[in-house]
Amino acid sequence: MASTWQDEENLYVLDSESGAEMARLMDQDMLVTQSMGGILPEELDTSTIHRVLDIACGPGGWALATAFAHPEMSVAGIDISPIMIKYAQAQAHVRTLQNARFYVADATKPLEFPDGHFDLVNARFMIGFMPPPLWPRLVQECRRITRPGGFLRLTECDDMGHTSSPAFEKLWLMCARSFQLAERSFSPIGRDFGITPKMAAFLREAGYQKIQQKAYAIDFSAEAEAHLSMYHDWGAGLKLLQPFLIKMRVTSQKEADYLYEQALLEMQADDFCGMWYLLSVLGQLPEL
Repeated sequence: MASTWQDEENLYVLDSESGAEMARLMDQDMLVTQSMGGILPEELDTSTIHRVLDIACGPGGWALATAFAHPEMSVAGIDISPIMIKYAQAQAHVRTLQNARFYVADATKPLEFPDGHFDLVNARFMIGFMPPPLWPRLVQECRRITRPGGFLRLTECDDMGHTSSPAFEKLWLMCARSFQLAERSFSPIGRDFGITPKMAAFLREAGYQKIQQKAYAIDFSAEAEAHLSMYHDWGAGLKLLQPFLIKMRVTSQKEADYLYEQALLEMQADDFCGMWYLLSVLGQLPEL
């Protein structure tokens, strides 16, 4: 069963061609950028950043925001979804962002960029499509296309958040189990994605130095500012997860539908509590 899932060309566990997924990613991108304090790390000297790549850019939110805020930078985004890239290209055209370019590309394969081309490579939430054995190769590929002294920043999460909703928590356990069955989790017992403890090690093994790690917490409890955004995020995400959960045989369509409706109801309760934790890791290549 696991090999069947991974044999598919697009390894993303959600439907990357879905309009619902596009809308979800756009909203999530704005929320995460705001929660991380802005587009770029505050410790980054932007005067040294001229060429930027965003891997798995989706509909282009982060790349478009970077191109708008920094017209002096040339920003590229890649994604496996032609629909996502077409949308990002249209947005760059509408906003007259001549410094933003988007390309269809598969990040699980070698990237068609020259050696040392970028000053900064950025990537968020690749755990949704990147099998564990391919992570070191991807980070090495990022090193190849980054100039000496350039940077790589990875941002990931280990779960969908911790909540007071029994239905949400049960769906999360099913998701964690599905990732383990599909051999997509780093966790030895399938408790979570297990990616965040590995990120700094991947960068060190690829030769990155001055590695900095920052954790972020997004409160999406009933009275929190992020509640509505996260409610819509998981309203779409939990529905889009259903085919994956059913394919991994951790639930039935009937049970998945029931838990989905119940989770949405419990997230609307006045006493609902939820927290989502992210980790961002920034590393720099040594100068020549």
